[in-house]
Amino acid sequence: MTGAPTPRASSDGRRVHMQFDDNMLLPQLFGERDRNLELIERQLDVSVVSRGNRLAISGPPANVEIARTALQSLYQRLQRGLEVDAAAVDTALRLAQHDGGKSSAQWDEGEEIRTRKRRIVPRGPRQAQYIKALRAHALVFGLGPAGTGKTYLAVAMAVDLLMSGAVERIILSRPAVEAGERLGFLPGDLREKVDPYLRPLYDALYDMLPGEQVMRRLETGEFEIAPLAFMRGRTLANAFVILDEAQNTTPGQMKMFLTRLGEDSRMAVTGDLSQIDLPPGTRSGLLDALETLTGIEGMARIDFTEVDVVRHRLVSRIVAAYDRRDRERGTAHAARGARRRKADEDRS
Repeated sequence: MTGAPTPRASSDGRRVHMQFDDNMLLPQLFGERDRNLELIERQLDVSVVSRGNRLAISGPPANVEIARTALQSLYQRLQRGLEVDAAAVDTALRLAQHDGGKSSAQWDEGEEIRTRKRRIVPRGPRQAQYIKALRAHALVFGLGPAGTGKTYLAVAMAVDLLMSGAVERIILSRPAVEAGERLGFLPGDLREKVDPYLRPLYDALYDMLPGEQVMRRLETGEFEIAPLAFMRGRTLANAFVILDEAQNTTPGQMKMFLTRLGEDSRMAVTGDLSQIDLPPGTRSGLLDALETLTGIEGMARIDFTEVDVVRHRLVSRIVAAYDRRDRERGTAHAARGARRRKADEDRS
C-alpha cells in the first residue's frame, strides 16, 4: 500500500522500541503463539517482548537493528495485503542481515505469478527483478546457485503465459548426462533414459497445475520436456522455451539452442557457473554466450547470490562456504604462481 505509515521506533542503546498503528495486523505479524517473533529471537539471539501494539527488542546492537528492519519490512508487507509466513520472515531476516539492518529490506511483490494451483510472489528483490525481466524480454539468463528459484520461476512464468494465451506451448530442456549427452549407454527406452535428468522440470510443472492437466498437455504437445540434443534443426515459434543447467552445454550447443528462437517466443536460460560438470578443458557454452552477447538488445541477465537462496537457511550457508573456499583456493593458486615466476626470474 503506497504511502502506508511505517512503525515508529526509538532506541536506548541495546534496546529498540517499536509501535505499530494497525492492531489488526499484529496477530499475522507476530504469528500464531508469537512463532514469528520466536523465529527472529532464535536466528538473531535477541529478545523480542510484545505488549499491545508495542515491541521491545533487546540484544547485541547490530542484531537488534536487523530485527527492527525485518519487522518493519514484514509489517509493510501486511499493509500491502500480503501474507507473512515463516518463509517471509526468513527472507526479511536474510535481506536485513545482508544490508546490515540499514534498509527496510523491501522488495516489489507486485510482480506476482498466478497459476492454477498457487499464487507465486517474489521472495526477495532479485526474484522480483527476474520475474519482471521474464515478462519484458525475449531472452533472459538467470544465473546463480541452487535454491534461488531460477528454474521454478521460469516454469511458473511459462505456465502463466500459456494460460493467458501469450504462448501456445512450453518446451523444457536440459543437457542430459554430460555435455556429450551419451544417452545410448543408459539402460531402458528413450523416456527411461532421459527422465532422471528432466525430473526437476516435471516436478515444477506438477507444482503449478493439477496432475491430470500436466499429463493431458504432455500428450497433446502443449508441454514438451526433452534433452537438449532434441532441439537441433527446429524453429520454436509461439513457445516459452527453458534451458536448465545451461552451464553444462558446449558453445556449439548453446549457439544451436539460442538460434532456435522463433516468432512470438520467449527463452529463459538458467545455470550455475560454479557447478560446471564438463570435461576438463571444455569451455562452458553458458559462459561463452554471456561474454558474446553482452549488450545485445532484447536480452536480460539476472545474477543471484547465496543471499537469494530461498530453501533451508543452511543451503545459503553451504553455498557461501563453498564460494569462500573457492576464493581462498584461487588466492592460493595465484600466490603459488607468483612465487614460481619470481623463482624463475631469480634463476635467470
